[in-house]
Amino acid sequence: MRLLWIFTLLLLSLPTASSAQGDPDRGKEIAYTCTGCHGIAFYKNVYPTYTVPKLGGQNYQYIVDSLKAYRSGERRHPTMQAQANTLSDQDMADIAAWFVQLTEEES
Repeated sequence: MRLLWIFTLLLLSLPTASSAQGDPDRGKEIAYTCTGCHGIAFYKNVYPTYTVPKLGGQNYQYIVDSLKAYRSGERRHPTMQAQANTLSDQDMADIAAWFVQLTEEES
């Protein structure tokens, strides 16, 4: 019985999946620059010209992986690379947590 009690306490002390994936409140603060492009419906880049995707409701891991790929240079886009180069892994997790909880219309 005591072992069960200890096991239960250990499980309760583990971080939840949502906190391990980032802090959406902090992400909201950091993502204000993101919304300048990703928060405008049908916004198009000047160069290269394409419609900028809305990020509300996007997959968490996709956002994190994309930001890391821009930071490493694996994905190329001068504006995104400049933005990603200023972000830590925790910043990326927090930004992703913010966008995941939004609907496409909210972002």
